[in-house]
Amino acid sequence: MRNIYFLILASLIIGCNQDSKKAQSQNTEQIEIDVKMYSELWDKFLSGDTDVINNTTFTEDIVVVTELGDIVGIDAVKEFYINYLNGFSEIDFKIIDAFGRGNKLIKHYNFKGRHTGTFMGIPATGNYLNLSGTTIVTMRDGRIAKEQDFFNMKSLLDQLQNSKGEVTVDEYQPIN
Repeated sequence: MRNIYFLILASLIIGCNQDSKKAQSQNTEQIEIDVKMYSELWDKFLSGDTDVINNTTFTEDIVVVTELGDIVGIDAVKEFYINYLNGFSEIDFKIIDAFGRGNKLIKHYNFKGRHTGTFMGIPATGNYLNLSGTTIVTMRDGRIAKEQDFFNMKSLLDQLQNSKGEVTVDEYQPIN
């Protein structure tokens, strides 16, 4: 009788372990799909295709967290990101690294461009911007539900406005 209990318990453990591995595999596949979609979306957007910000790629209640307050909704988010297209020419945007876990993606990026238009209220200076940062993205049902960027605001302002003091350009240095 004891052996039967052992076999039942072992079967349950093995079955749960297989279910866990299957769920992990599905999660890994979804993360790969999300990272690919996310990367392609920003390549298209920064090439001028602003229509990629829509309800297929973003949730209706998308939130972009900024230090001035949250931007909510597809139209508001689209308007926010169009600032980059209006404010810069010669845009060179690279996703240096992107990975995920669960429903979160982490993107490390580098944005370069010449400041030739008004950007977030700052009139064109003609200066070049070279800025690196990180974005935490929350995905829901294969769509972007939330974004929050982290970057050096002082470096951005120094580069655009040529303020006094040393300009710090964030450059990614991989660990070997």
